[in-house]
Amino acid sequence: MSRSKSSPAVEIEAKPDVKRGKAPKSMPPLVHPVSGVDARVWVGDCREILPTLPEIQKSELDLVFADPPFNWARAYDEWDDKMADHDYLDFTYAWLDLCVGGLKDTGSLWVNIPDDWAAEIVVHLKQRGLTMVNWCIWHYRFGQNTKGRFINSKVHVLYFSKHPTQRTWNPEPVLETSDRRAIYGDPRTESKRDGMPAGLRVPMDVWYGEFWGRVQGNNLERRHYHDNQLPEVYLERVIACSSNPGDLVLDPFLGSGTTGVLAHAMGRRFIGTEFSQQNAKNAIERMQAGPVREVGSSRGASTAIFERRRNLRKAEIVNEGVPGSEPDLRPGQPG
Repeated sequence: MSRSKSSPAVEIEAKPDVKRGKAPKSMPPLVHPVSGVDARVWVGDCREILPTLPEIQKSELDLVFADPPFNWARAYDEWDDKMADHDYLDFTYAWLDLCVGGLKDTGSLWVNIPDDWAAEIVVHLKQRGLTMVNWCIWHYRFGQNTKGRFINSKVHVLYFSKHPTQRTWNPEPVLETSDRRAIYGDPRTESKRDGMPAGLRVPMDVWYGEFWGRVQGNNLERRHYHDNQLPEVYLERVIACSSNPGDLVLDPFLGSGTTGVLAHAMGRRFIGTEFSQQNAKNAIERMQAGPVREVGSSRGASTAIFERRRNLRKAEIVNEGVPGSEPDLRPGQPG
């Protein structure tokens, strides 16, 4: 477990009184003592807060990551998570439009969303002129059991850019080990034509692996028992590939604070909005403590290798040249 000895200072700002036309009130800016970047957290409805921020008005956002309420009738402490479908879509389009308007030409927008609303969001963002870079999938192994349909074990990760060719893109920090190299030791992975280092590749668009499971139960990363805390490696990947140190990152639905934790640890300026006062306080505590896992500690590992396939390859090597031999994959067997 790695924690920063120097805690980031976080500015907490009150919800602006938009209806009465008052400018938002803020505390004096507080700066991270090591990196020099600042973080600001607003409490209230992002649809009211974002239009008042100069960074939005001037289109200064380098990266937006949004993990909005899914409208699944969850028992949040303050938010109404059981809207009529048309009301939820109106809400969604409103905050999306604010985020799109706040992006730089080189900026990117990522949305974490379930099956229910992914298609509508894709269509809307394309209509707003954004370019879809990837429709990724975050796959986790422990979905809720059901017998009436297939178990839900994924969330859509929609990756859009403001400009089709000018987006910030840093593949090097997110490279992972090629499956062909990790499983089979294929020497052809040493001869690369894509410009990437030998044996490494840009991740595929389905994300899973050792640290990519849902943050539930006794997971090392879990804090304050938030119902929807995202894995640190997820936000580390998004922030690393779509922004640079010193860039400005926005999360309009701060929730448990994972985006702020990783943005601060990685030297990005950060703005977060959160409807729940308690969630905002908990998120700030996490941001001050820093990430549980050291940034970069999971880089280079493959996220698409099954243990059975690794064991199968080991057994093939052990039994190579032995007539009639079959790999023994029973639990506890050698190899």
